[in-house]
Amino acid sequence: MNRTERLYRIDQLIHQRGAVPRQELLDELEISWATLKRDLAYLRDRLNAPIVFDNDRGGYAFDRSGAGPQYELPGLWFNAQEIHALLTMHRLLEELDTGGLLGPQIAPLMARLNGMLDSSAGSAQEVMKRVRVIPSQNRPVSAKWFELVGSALVQRHRLDIAYYTRGRNERGRREISPQRLVHYRNTWYLDAWCHKTESLRVFALDAIEDAKMIDRRARNISQTELDRELGAGYGIYRGKALRWAVLRFSPEAARWVSAEIWHPKQEARTLDDGRYELKLPYAGTPELEMDILRHGEQVEVVSPEGLRKRIAQRHAAAAARYAK
Repeated sequence: MNRTERLYRIDQLIHQRGAVPRQELLDELEISWATLKRDLAYLRDRLNAPIVFDNDRGGYAFDRSGAGPQYELPGLWFNAQEIHALLTMHRLLEELDTGGLLGPQIAPLMARLNGMLDSSAGSAQEVMKRVRVIPSQNRPVSAKWFELVGSALVQRHRLDIAYYTRGRNERGRREISPQRLVHYRNTWYLDAWCHKTESLRVFALDAIEDAKMIDRRARNISQTELDRELGAGYGIYRGKALRWAVLRFSPEAARWVSAEIWHPKQEARTLDDGRYELKLPYAGTPELEMDILRHGEQVEVVSPEGLRKRIAQRHAAAAARYAK
């Protein structure tokens, strides 16, 4: 029986019997008195278990006076390796969460995880120190708007937002019913029903300039309908009218691109001459065009013809700018 199982068994025995003599615990758990003392100390000090020795009943029991921190043995238990993994994930999230959006909500959980580590707190601190993520090209969101959107999302309320549409360089107000948050490429987006256009829309949270919650029930859209209407096209520029792009990368670029996932439904193959052919679905082109252009002369758009011409025009325009 490992220590995790012993802690659960101690908790179970005391709850079932009210008070458990020391010898019964030793016999049940098949451990030494020194090990039992360490387990009891761990339950008291790390998990706030109000375990006391009740002289009147001759055994270990829970102090029901109500004093001290609340105790509840976690329904889901983590061993040391799993806790270290969670701390590592927290470190990644901390680095990515440059706007400080989630830190205050996660802090109490992380404090508990630190306390549950078998080793000293220095071990948890070591994990936090040794894992680093450097975000790039992220668009920070005001914590105030993020929290408001999150609250409306889970409470199923509508929002009135002032929104800046960068593509058209327009500002306006919308009443929306938030459906789900999407974090994509260091940017937060909100899938929502727009009551102005009577359709589903995708809003970038960093483009929300003002927002307030409306005391009206949000319209609910099923996940199936969200996926069907917004589609599964390339990136956040998704839609129902999907097309397929076929790209061919040079053998040099293939060393990197072959290890990348551009889309969950992509199809790829390595050609006989070492080039790498990538086929993927997309709806709108802006984001796909940017990804193609960053590979410069190392990639060729094979099809569709419209996308091929568009990339050729952009390369020509760039060349002309440098020729001045």
